[in-house]
Amino acid sequence: MSLATKLDKILTRYHELRDTLASSDVSDAKEFGRLSKEFSDMTPIVEAIEAVKKTEAELHDLEVMVADKEMDTEMREMAKMELDALKTRLPDMEHQIKVLLLPKDEDDERNAILEVRAGTGGEEAGLFAANLFRMYQRFAANQGWKFEVLSLNETGLGAIKEASASIAGKGVFSRLKFESGVHRVQRVPETEASGRIHTSAATVAVLPEAEDVDIQIDEKDLQIDVYRASGAGGQHVNTTDSAVRITHIPSGIVVTQQDERSQHKNRAKAMKVLRSRLYEEERRRKEMERSAHRRSQVGSGDRSERIRTYNFPQGRVTDHRVNLTLYKIDLIMEGEGLDEIIDVLTAEDQASKLAAAAED
Repeated sequence: MSLATKLDKILTRYHELRDTLASSDVSDAKEFGRLSKEFSDMTPIVEAIEAVKKTEAELHDLEVMVADKEMDTEMREMAKMELDALKTRLPDMEHQIKVLLLPKDEDDERNAILEVRAGTGGEEAGLFAANLFRMYQRFAANQGWKFEVLSLNETGLGAIKEASASIAGKGVFSRLKFESGVHRVQRVPETEASGRIHTSAATVAVLPEAEDVDIQIDEKDLQIDVYRASGAGGQHVNTTDSAVRITHIPSGIVVTQQDERSQHKNRAKAMKVLRSRLYEEERRRKEMERSAHRRSQVGSGDRSERIRTYNFPQGRVTDHRVNLTLYKIDLIMEGEGLDEIIDVLTAEDQASKLAAAAED
């Protein structure tokens, strides 16, 4: 199907939806909601198509004016300048339509579960994991998102073994989904007397938050253990069996939660994380089945893939997937410069999808 045919079909469907919603033909509230969402989702691309059609009509009129030898010379010159400007804008407008036509990731608008774990590198890896967790917390605040810490396993001196958080807001998963993978740091540890640069790492996982309806978990598949919390946490630590460990037997996934004083709250948080991990596994399985072009994607989301290096002595951050290096490590660690990296990753992902679509 040609692009023009595809666009005509979209416009026809959009006008059908508009007429249906404007009439009183839809009595079922659920069906009305479904049609309203389809209409709303189509609106941006229809507006882009109509903008291109309007620009093409203006181009035609201007070309006629420029070709008219009887028209005033000054008017023809003005028309020529406007014609050149529109010719420059049109390819970008057409490109935007192609981007809008790309299949949407159905999880892009979901909230997310963020998990950060210290990797190789001992105490320095734990300190870096804490830096990353704080970076995402600040980034979320800058976006106006809600950042709720689910668990925080601290090891002392400001380091963490692992931490997780729920991040809620508009388009959270779409902005953070390329953060999954191994983040490597190169810096001189504060405890290093000789001033040698150490390399350590932390693992980041960003999971689309799953709802009860997305993943059905059979209670028979769960082994739930309760025990006394340990580590930082206040007076309740080691006094009540409030900590919860849930093992999903079929997958082997284990989730622990001990930050809340209430066993019930810890279990609820653990189930939230478990659902999201199971949903992510299913999502990745389907993605692998759908796509034979994973090599063309920005990143597989594999937690073992090294995606980024933070070099403190040189003040640079390098994302290896897109060969992007920025010399603004302080801004990035404060959550303010992360947008620039995410924008490049998003654009690269769109470009690879457009290339794949052109091959089909």
